[in-house]
Amino acid sequence: MRSITPSEVHAADDPYILDVREPDEVAQARIEGARHIPLGSLTARLDEIPRDRAVYVLCHVGGRSAQATQYLEGNGFDAVNVTGGIVGWYRAGLPVVMGAES
Repeated sequence: MRSITPSEVHAADDPYILDVREPDEVAQARIEGARHIPLGSLTARLDEIPRDRAVYVLCHVGGRSAQATQYLEGNGFDAVNVTGGIVGWYRAGLPVVMGAES
């Protein structure tokens, strides 16, 4: 399984970020433009994920995203785990939107 740091994802040109956290977690803090599909819904929603580009998978600290990354890789996706999750993203000083979408 490939991994990438939050800073590397943020520096990428137009990265496709897949957030596999639960809705209540996303409501607390999220990355602008990230696509949200909870881990438990991933298998039923594979058709919503692009197969023609890298998918950077993120969760809270990295456990669920590692599971999702392995699952996606096994299904032919170019998936990369974001180490440290949104906590690592925040700690790296990268932009995070706090609170629910309006």
